[in-house]
Amino acid sequence: MTIQQETASEATEFAAFLVGHLNGRVHHDISAELHQLLQAVSEHGKKGSLVIKVVVEPSKGHVEGDPVAISVETDLKAPKSTPPASIYWVDESGNPSRNDPRQMQLDFRTAPTTTEFKKA
Repeated sequence: MTIQQETASEATEFAAFLVGHLNGRVHHDISAELHQLLQAVSEHGKKGSLVIKVVVEPSKGHVEGDPVAISVETDLKAPKSTPPASIYWVDESGNPSRNDPRQMQLDFRTAPTTTEFKKA
């Protein structure tokens, strides 16, 4: 009768994995995206998010002990400024108009100019 001993395996720290993945390029890129997110949130006063996704794929044919491919993907959703809105009315043709179609139009003309002033 053979007695098998189970060895407790320790999980690798995620931070250590991330720093070492692709010679630190992924960690550098994620740090830059986090910095960008923090600036955008501070500037616009709105929330944002940075999602880090680790994808692990087995090799083709999957045999136990084969290597796996690991990739890290990010999804940055930084807040953006909201462009100001302008007021328009919809005319009878269904087009936007800067003038209220219910308002009577006044014809303005340019007043004559002079460089002479009246003396009192």
